[in-house]
Formats: sequence, structure tokens, C-alpha cells
Amino acid sequence: MLRARKEFHLAPTQSIQALALIVQTLDNNPDIKTLKKVHLKIICEPSFYQDTSLAIKLMRAYSACGKPDFSRKVFDKTPERNTVICNVMIRSYVNNRFFKDAILMYKNMLISGVVPDHYTLPCILKACSASGNLRFGMQIHSPALKMGLDTTLFTGNGLVAMYGKCGNLMEARKVLDEMPYRDIISWNSMVVGYAQNGHFDEAIEVCKEMELSGLNPDPGSMASLIAAVTHTSIENVHFVEKMFSNMGKDELVAWNVMIAVYVSNSMAGKAVSCYQEMEAHGVEPDEMTVASILPACGDLSAVSLGKRIHEYVRMKRMQPNLPLENALIDMYAKCGCLDEARLVFDQMQDRDIISWTSLMSAYGRSGKGEQAVDLFSKMLASGHVPDSVAFVSILSACSHAGLLSEGRRFYRLMVEEYQISPRLEHFTCMVDLLGRAGQVEEACNHIKQMPMKPNDRVWGALLNACNVYNNIDIGVIAADHLFQLAPQQSGYYVLLSNIYAKGRRWRDVTLIRSIMKQKGIKKVPGLSNVELHGQVHTFLAGDRYHPKSNTIYEHLDVLLVKMKAAGYVPKTDNLLHDVEEEDKENHLIVHSEKLAIVFALMNTEQGTPIRITKNLRVCDDCHIAIKYISKVTERQIVVRDTNRYHYFESGSCSCGDYW
Repeated sequence: MLRARKEFHLAPTQSIQALALIVQTLDNNPDIKTLKKVHLKIICEPSFYQDTSLAIKLMRAYSACGKPDFSRKVFDKTPERNTVICNVMIRSYVNNRFFKDAILMYKNMLISGVVPDHYTLPCILKACSASGNLRFGMQIHSPALKMGLDTTLFTGNGLVAMYGKCGNLMEARKVLDEMPYRDIISWNSMVVGYAQNGHFDEAIEVCKEMELSGLNPDPGSMASLIAAVTHTSIENVHFVEKMFSNMGKDELVAWNVMIAVYVSNSMAGKAVSCYQEMEAHGVEPDEMTVASILPACGDLSAVSLGKRIHEYVRMKRMQPNLPLENALIDMYAKCGCLDEARLVFDQMQDRDIISWTSLMSAYGRSGKGEQAVDLFSKMLASGHVPDSVAFVSILSACSHAGLLSEGRRFYRLMVEEYQISPRLEHFTCMVDLLGRAGQVEEACNHIKQMPMKPNDRVWGALLNACNVYNNIDIGVIAADHLFQLAPQQSGYYVLLSNIYAKGRRWRDVTLIRSIMKQKGIKKVPGLSNVELHGQVHTFLAGDRYHPKSNTIYEHLDVLLVKMKAAGYVPKTDNLLHDVEEEDKENHLIVHSEKLAIVFALMNTEQGTPIRITKNLRVCDDCHIAIKYISKVTERQIVVRDTNRYHYFESGSCSCGDYW
């Protein structure tokens, strides 16, 4: 027996040295191989094996290696049961995302008579948060109240986070309000709760409260917002800008949130500027940055920046990545680069319904309805079931391409075979489809048969058809509804005024202009964007603010002479009849898209396509003028207005003169 003890037991001095070495090893984050060797040494020395503090260190080390099952084996072999070792076992499960096991361990802890403390509850609340177990989280809240732990900082933070992530925002807010002391984590937990449940404005309000309490939002606050960035008030945009300005410029999450806020609030120019500033600070974009900025590139037709970002995606091997690839398709489509959009689509390993509908929509808005119809057939053959949005895309494509019979067929397919009830978007497409085909009365009857109240988009589609086909009677009916539904929308007044002008009903034109003046309704100023060498240039109608404006107007005068020699006659019949013809022409000449095109012609080589975005519908005269510009300059010009894409080449446009 004595010999046996000498073989397996260390002398006291050796034991102390060995223990010190084991503790040092465990404290230095050993890998799993080293850890198993240390564990074996502990097993071979009974005095070590009975040491609860050593067992706790061993459990923590196994947990750090992602082995909570090994931690559990150590726990089960340790005879002593106290709050600390139970907390370590629970944390081991939680840190390795074994949330159900953590909750079960907590229950066993209570059964064995071990009392939880202010370290136990935050940890188990985290398990409830992550697993969405609101019911058990509420059960924990009750004993926390009895023990007075609910007002302690860590437990309070855990309760706010648990209620917030489980969707019980009222209770989360109540806990936060009742906490005697709140730190940055308390506030950020509430921000996360609102953000993850889609309440962006409420999340911003919490950030404002936090600031008023004397705590400045930190990168964690910004990171919390990213889940719910959406359209918000200009005041909230300014507040996010203020938060951003207080962040370190090396915080990628802050850049991501700021870019996302700009994009979601139609501030594409600011989003692009923010992205370029981020690059200048040496911060590398990640997948989220790229997916956020690409829509802004599309909105501005900033195709050179978009292509540079695409090259970065390839270099960093960010693909396959479905949301990012869908964003690339959308960006190229908005820039009028259908070949590039199709290439991204064809190279995707996996596609979802968004991939198919994005490309279909691009084909449709470019007037390539046949390609959209072919793509829809391929989508069905691939096994994807079309949803409501897919049918909006294909109906819109048929409308833009004037494919009346195909549009009717797809509408029947949606209702009869796929049992999808038409929504306002589908009715808008059908009214536009019928109107484009000249079936204005049928389009009007289609509206009358709608099971729900038509919105301004439905009546707007009808009014546009009346403008094209000079149908004053139905146009007045449509306009009357529009003036009730959208009384401050200037575009509808302008369309009705144009209809009256084409019918030479000048008194009615004057009356419409007078009504607009009385109501304080002003025409939205037309502006056009064009990208040059990575910088987006914006032009307003009659713009004299651009540094090159004098040169632009000189080139415009020269171009106008060439256009008129080729047959261009300004279309002035929509302008007031009591204005001199020369004044009418001068008014039309300085429209923003003409200025943007001339600027691009001045600064790009022959043969380079020109891409313009316009914030309004292209007027009749500009549409005619750009056809002549494409002819006399031998350039392809792509213009995206609020209705569609226009591909001008050799004197013609892809829209077939209906937009």
C-alpha cells in the first residue's frame, strides 16, 4: 500500500509545485490537447481531484475551448455544490449557445437547494433572451423581485435585454425606468429591444434619453440601431449624424449605420460621400457596408463607383452572398447596365425570389418585356413559386413593353392558378397596361370594379394614360380623385394642366395654375444627376451654380443648332399660350437633364454611354430633344426617371414614346 501511495501521490513540496504549474497552465488559455493532459494529471492526484477551485478553473478552460460537455463531466465528478460552481456550469452552457441546457442546469440548481445570486440571474436571463424563452424569463423575474436582485445593475440589464429581445417592450421599458442606476449597457439593451422589433424611431428616442442622462451613445448604441434602420424624420437623421460625429473614425459599425440611414432616407448623395470618406480614413468595408451602399450607387447611376465596389467584392471573395448579389443586380439594373446585371444573376450559385424579381423588374422598366416574360418562365421551371411581388414585376414589365395579351394572361394566372388576391400594386399595373394600350375607358372600368378603394397610384396611372391619349373627360375624373387623395402632390396638377394645354383649353390651364398658387403648391424642382470620374454632379433646371456653367451653356447653344438642323422642333404646346414662343423655347432648353447630358458630353470620350437620373418624369420636349442628341452626337444615353428607364440611341427611345 505504501509503495502504491508513493507511485501515485506526490510529496508535499512536489504537490505544491505541480499545483502551481497546473493553475498557471489553466490560466493561460490552453488548447484542448494541453487541457486534456492537465486534466489527466488532476485525475491521477486525488488531492487535486477533490479541489473545487481547481475544478472550476478546469471547467472554465473546457468552456473556452468550446467543450461544455467536458465541463459538465468535471462538474458531475465534483462533490461540492455551491453557487459559484453552478454559475460556472450555467455560463459554460450559455457561452457555447447551449441555452436549453443552461436553463435545465438552473432548475437543477434550485432543486438541489443552491441559492442563485446576482451573477446567476443575468447569465440565465441571457439564455432566455437568446432562446426566446419569455415564459421562463418571467418566472426568473419573480424570485429576483423577492430577493431584491431586480434592481441590481447586472440583473436589471439582463431583464431589459430579455424582455426586449422577446418582444415585451412595455415590460422592458418598465424595468429600465425602475432601475435606480443605469449604465450604457442598460440603455443599449433597450435600444436593441426596440430596434430588433422594428421600432427605429423609438430606438433613437432612447439614445436621446441616454444623452440627456449624461451618457453618450457608444459604438454599441450604433451597432444596436443597424437592425432597424428605416425611413425617419430629418431630426432623427441629424441626431444619428451627431452620434456618428462623436464616434471614432475607425469604428466600421458607425459608418455602416450612417450609410444605411442616408440610403433609407433617400439621401443617396450623402451616402456615397460618407462611403468615400470612410475609404479615405482607411476603414475597409464589410458585406453589410457593400449591401448598404450599392442601392445609393444605383439611385445616382454612379456606375463607376458601383463597378469599383463589385471589384472589391471579388477581390475579398465575398461571394456567394445572396443579399449582396441581389444588391449588385439591383445596382446594375438602376444604372441601366442590364448585361452586367444579367451576368451577376447567371453567376449566382443560389437564387431566391428577390433575385428573379429584381432582374424581371429591370427588364420591364427598360421596355424589354419579352426578356422579362422569358425569365418568368425560367423561374417557374427552376421550381420557385411566384409570390405577390413577382407578379407585380411581370405585370409591370408587360405594361412597360405594351404586352397587353401577355399581361392579361399573367393576371389570370395569378388569380386563378396561384390564388393570389390582387393588391393595389397589381391593379395599378393593370390600369397602366390598359392605358398604355389605349384602352382608357376599360382602364377606368377596371378601377370601378376594384374591391378596395383605389389609391393615388391607381388614379395616377389612369391620368397618365389620359395625358398620352388626350382624354380630357376621364382625365378630369381621375384628377378629381387625385386632388382628394394627394392634395399637395404637384405632379398631378401639372399632368391635368398638360391635358388641358394639349386640348388648347387655356382658361382651364390658368385655373389649375391659380389653384396651385392659392394652395401654396409648388412644382418640385427638376434635378438630374450624372457621375463623372467617381463624383456625382447634380444639376437643377436653369442651374448657374456649377463651376463650369458658362462653358456648359456655350456647348448647349452649339448642340441646339445641330439638333435643329437635324429636325428638332421644341415641343411648347404644354406651356401657357400667352408666353412668347421664344420664351417657351428658352424655358425648355435649360431643363436639368439637358444640362447634365451636355456636361457629360464635354467630359467623356466619344462612344462612352451617358447615364442620367432624373427626380421627375422626363417632359415631352426633353424626351424629343434627347432622341436628337443621341442622333447628332452618336452616343447612347440612358435616362432613369420616376417612371422607367429610357435607352436613347440613334434618334429613338426604348420606351416607344410612352412613359
